[in-house]
Amino acid sequence: MAGSMGKRLLPLAVLALGAVLGGAWWYFQDYFQPPEAEVLPLDGCDLQQQACRRTLPGGGELEFSITPRPIPLVSPLKLQVRVNGLEVRRVEVDFSGVSMNMGYNRPKLQKVGEGAFEGEGFLPVCIRQRMDWEARVLLYLPGRVLAVPYRFDTIRN
Repeated sequence: MAGSMGKRLLPLAVLALGAVLGGAWWYFQDYFQPPEAEVLPLDGCDLQQQACRRTLPGGGELEFSITPRPIPLVSPLKLQVRVNGLEVRRVEVDFSGVSMNMGYNRPKLQKVGEGAFEGEGFLPVCIRQRMDWEARVLLYLPGRVLAVPYRFDTIRN
């Protein structure tokens, strides 16, 4: 009797394990297999001084800001993205060290209105006194992803 119950539960256990593994893969797929994006060229805007505006391919406009200014290390950062003229489904900001791997750091922003997204980010402390960063705004549009890079530096106090 116990043997026949085990034979019936084994397929259910395998199915449950497959569902858990499939769900984990789906949840982390952007980490393991990031989407290919159309990367725009850098421009000269200084996020340490102001919000940055950018014309996007397809007729839209992006405004991105990080506060407080100057951008600190090891403190919460307020990230704001506004997009006009394009349908944006999701926004993430991928922070990376320009000359040093600082690990995976990609906060997802929450939609707060039509074309408006906000969230919090965080920059880790670095052993260097001065660190160059890239904040790449990822705009998930229907059928494509736009990556809009911005460069800035931080000074450790």
